Amino acid sequence: MSSCLSRISVYGAGSWGTALALQLARNGVDVLLWDYSTEHIDTLAVERVNRHYLPDIPFPDKLQCTPKVEELVEHSICQLVVVPSHGFRDLLKKIKPLLTDEHRIVWATKGLEVGSGKLLHEVLCEELGSESQYGVVSGPTFALEVAKGLPTAMTAASNEESLASLVARAFQGDNFRVYTSDDVLGVELGGAVKNVLAIAAGISDGLGYGANARAALITRGLAEISRLGKAMGANHNTIMGLAGVGDLVLTCTDNQSRNRRLGLALGQGKEMDAAIEEIGQAVEGYKSSHSINALAEKAGVEMPICQQVHGILYKGMSPHIAVRELLSREQKSEY
Repeated sequence: MSSCLSRISVYGAGSWGTALALQLARNGVDVLLWDYSTEHIDTLAVERVNRHYLPDIPFPDKLQCTPKVEELVEHSICQLVVVPSHGFRDLLKKIKPLLTDEHRIVWATKGLEVGSGKLLHEVLCEELGSESQYGVVSGPTFALEVAKGLPTAMTAASNEESLASLVARAFQGDNFRVYTSDDVLGVELGGAVKNVLAIAAGISDGLGYGANARAALITRGLAEISRLGKAMGANHNTIMGLAGVGDLVLTCTDNQSRNRRLGLALGQGKEMDAAIEEIGQAVEGYKSSHSINALAEKAGVEMPICQQVHGILYKGMSPHIAVRELLSREQKSEY
């Protein structure tokens, strides 16, 4: 599996997929990048820059583009999937006939499958088999900062220790530190739930409620992730690490977060469709909110912040009423 260090195929040429491809290529990895939009990937191949998402950051020679999935599967045994969560299963179906027993699937997608509410490793096992070896990379990472080569840290988790180590080494660089983990479930949960909580933080700031309220939402939001993680068997250390609290703090406090920006817009009174159109990219927290609410109910876990966000996004609840309901909950011990 040493070829994971020298050749990697990347599916998804949005801001995040392109940023990860840039990081790998700068580390000397031969990267082949693909996107659902043939027009988009052809433009990248000619212009050698992703002007739509990451303008003024040129592609290294090690980063090449193709519209053909057949070329990506042949290019490397390591397939890095960075498409939105709603397209994850369809992509697996597309490449499944081309895969061999040697191929390994790693993803940097954050979120749950829309509709089923399944974690992405569950989707993968359904499509490729329960004996599949796979991994996920996640953490407090904004695409633009990764693309610029600014200092960053994240976690590479896998059900195969050697794969986690190889992926970590592929990304590791002078600007980039990667930790390994065997807790795929915990990393996935942290990356999914924090998006919903970032919407909550954005709503609070959009309403003008200030830093105190934001800090409370982040802290109690972390408690919600921890409760759900414990109920589902995640490692508590994962939730308290980069893929949990690290990613939560990042997305709740910086306007590079699409989820936070959606919350800001809603708190300021904008309509949902207009806010999403203005953002112009997938907002995973919006797509995951319904699934996380269902997960919490199934696990018997209390997640009031996520529940109120779900009410705002899917039931037309007023942000003011949602906040009032949170503040008027019965008094209880913090722990």
